[in-house]
This record gives sequence, structure tokens and C-alpha cells, in this order.
Amino acid sequence: MSSSEEAPVAKKKLPVVKLAVAGVVLAIAAVFLLRGVDFVAVKERAFALIRGVGPVTFFSAMAVLPTFAVPITLFTIPAGEAFAPQFGMGGVIAICLAILAVNLALTYWVARYAARPLLTRLLQRYGYTVPRATPENALAITVVMRLTPGPPYAVQGYVLGIAEVPFGLYMVGSWLCQAPYAVGFIVLGQGLLNGNFMLAAKGLGVLVVAIFAVQWWRKKNAKREN
Repeated sequence: MSSSEEAPVAKKKLPVVKLAVAGVVLAIAAVFLLRGVDFVAVKERAFALIRGVGPVTFFSAMAVLPTFAVPITLFTIPAGEAFAPQFGMGGVIAICLAILAVNLALTYWVARYAARPLLTRLLQRYGYTVPRATPENALAITVVMRLTPGPPYAVQGYVLGIAEVPFGLYMVGSWLCQAPYAVGFIVLGQGLLNGNFMLAAKGLGVLVVAIFAVQWWRKKNAKREN
């Protein structure tokens, strides 16, 4: 493993599989739309199912499944529409941010202890270089890893756990970097799914601000290194 303080970077490959899947999904959606499928009814049935399993099951799944590469946006986007009537939008956001912390801790434990050899081989196979954290560079590694476009959410946690970033720094840095995105997707999802485009615009605004903040930080950090 490299001792570099730089964040690991994956080998750049054209995401053919992802593009193909996206194309298939769009094609299927187009076919259903042309056939007059009632998407409102489909949405209502889907959310009736989510509400039926209950918030305990939903948020428990959110705490566990993203550790194993399930996109966390599959939970943040529908969370508001599903449970805002029960907890209020502020309550849903607070619960999701708490669950985010639980998931970050679980991912760290899995990567550093439970599945370290397996995940190390997996990361190396896909071209990720894992730095060795020291007291001096641990926070920098955490922030750079969390703010570097490309590595999926779960992979970021795997790298930081294997790099042995101290748990406290890992939790603080990771949570602060991920929380704005979680809030943005929760609000955006609620707005889009409920047809409230003003609310959707607010969620999109949070995401845009977070993205611009990341770009600003990266440029500032690059100038400092030069």
C-alpha cells in the first residue's frame, strides 16, 4: 500500500454497464409512458408499501444496506415523501442524519476489522490505492476521500477504514461531508415526488451549493499544494 497522502483514485474506465442500465431503464419508462401507465397510481402503491413496512424497518435498512454498496440515495430520496406525514420534514431529516452516522460507523467497522482482507483485495483489484493514515494526514485523507468525485459512497468508507483513519476523525469528517448531500436529496425527493417544485428547487439548491463548495475547496487545496 502507498504511503502517499493523496486520496485514492480509481482507474478511469468508461462506465459501460451503468450507461447500459440507464438506457434500459429509460427505454422501459418510455414504453410504459407511451402505453398510458398511471405513474401516480404506481407511486402511491410503492409508497403504501414503504409505509407498510414501517419506519423501523426502512431506517434499519438504511443503516445497514449502504455498507454493502446499496446506494444511500435509494433511502434519502423517498424518505421525506414516505414519512414526513408521520414525523414532519424536520424529523425525517434528523432521523436520516442520525442513521447516516450509524451507517458510517458500521462501514468503518466492516472495513477495518470484519472484512478487511476481502475488501483490501477488492479495492486493489479495481485499481484503488489505499494510503496509510498518520496523525498528521488522517483528517486530510478523510476530507479528500469524501470530496473526490468518482469513488462510490461505500468504497469511500472501505478505503478510510482500511487506511486506519482514527475513528473520531473518520466520523466527524465523513459526516460533515455527507450530511449536506443527504439533506439535499431528502428535500429534492420530497419536492419531486409530491409535485412541489418550490421544495424540489430548495433541495436542488442545497446540492448545488454543496457541489460548488467542494469545487472551491479542491481548487484552494490544489493551489496550496502548488
